[in-house]
Order: sequence, then C-alpha cells, then structure tokens
Amino acid sequence: MAESSRIAPRDGVRADSRRNRERILVAARAVFAEHGIDAPMATVARRAGVGVATLYRHFPTRDALVRGAFARQMETCARALTEALAAPDPWQGFQHLVETLCAAQREERGFPAAFAAAFPQTTSHHARAREQAERDVTTLVRRAQAAGALRADFHPSDLVMVLLAHCGLVAAAPDDEAASRRLVAYLLHSFRPGTADRPLPPPSALTLRSLPIAPDAVSAKRA
Repeated sequence: MAESSRIAPRDGVRADSRRNRERILVAARAVFAEHGIDAPMATVARRAGVGVATLYRHFPTRDALVRGAFARQMETCARALTEALAAPDPWQGFQHLVETLCAAQREERGFPAAFAAAFPQTTSHHARAREQAERDVTTLVRRAQAAGALRADFHPSDLVMVLLAHCGLVAAAPDDEAASRRLVAYLLHSFRPGTADRPLPPPSALTLRSLPIAPDAVSAKRA
C-alpha cells in the first residue's frame, strides 16, 4: 500500500515537501510586506505553520528565502530590461521598463526591499549583476535621448528616484492601483522632451544601492 502524500514523485520531491515550501513562500511574502525583509526567520516559520528547521532545509539563508519569495517578480523585471533594450522604439522600451518595475512594486508590498536586496555590496556576483543592470539602464536612457524621445537632461539616477517615489506611494496606499498608474503616467509624461521648458536641478547620486533594504531604512539613515 502506498502513502500517496509521502511517495516521492519522479522529480524526487515529496508532495508534502512541496506543500511546505509553498506555504513558506506565501508566509514570507506576507511577513516581509508587514515587517520588512529583516523580519526574523522564526516569524516566517510560525506564519507558515512549519518548524524553523523545516524552513532552513528549504531555504538555508535569508537571501535564498527572499529570492525564492519574489523570484517571479525578479524574473519579470530582468525580462523587462532585456525587452526594453531589444525594443525597436527606444521610448516604448523605456516606458515598458518603468511601468513593469512599478507594477512589480505594486503587486507585492515586500518586493521593493527585495529588489534592493538583490543588489548588495557583499559579493562580487551581486556587484557584477548590479553594475550590469546599471549599464543596461544607461544604454536604454542614451538610446531614448538619441532618438529625441526622452528629455536630454534625464539622468539614469532619475529612474531610481522614480522607484523610490513610487515605493512611497505604494507603502502609503497599497490598494490604490489608480493612484499608482496615475503617478507613473505623470512621471513618464514629464520625461518627454516637450515638457523640458526649463532645466532641472543637477542629478542626484542615486544608484541601485540607494534603494532602502527595509521599510525603516530611510528613517534609520536620518537618525
């Protein structure tokens, strides 16, 4: 007699193990949205209804858990940048990237911090990924400017400023999709060359490293 819930399928992963993993990921997204990605791993385990040892069997590190919880959003953002660079119309590519990144922020409240955590300074691998993403964004901006579709004084750091601004809106009104879409539309409109009647102040020094890792990171920096 077979115990259907315990027999390992052909891929070698038991059904109950897959269910535990999925419960952990669902719990992690909820806990990170409420408390930030620095929330105790034990809190995630309790929310998932599993033991801490079970959590660590599936996700040995916090980084692994964060990346697992938001893997779909990360993949969506990476694909959006690739698609933006490949778009025949540079403006359409730029617009697609901005809208996709902001939609990902809106979809999961914990994602903005997870997105920032994907570009830490702690490993050469992550540093290379961050630097490549920043180079790709710069290339996209320069192409749109060369095509006359993006105002000449737009700076790549302005994209980080957009994400920070939109992150604040999402945090304050997480269920107001209309406000999110309107803010993004306003910002995109302001980036068009015809709106540049007077020059902007100098660009900031924002980079991907400037994105806050946890909800209280900004206030901590001010303290």
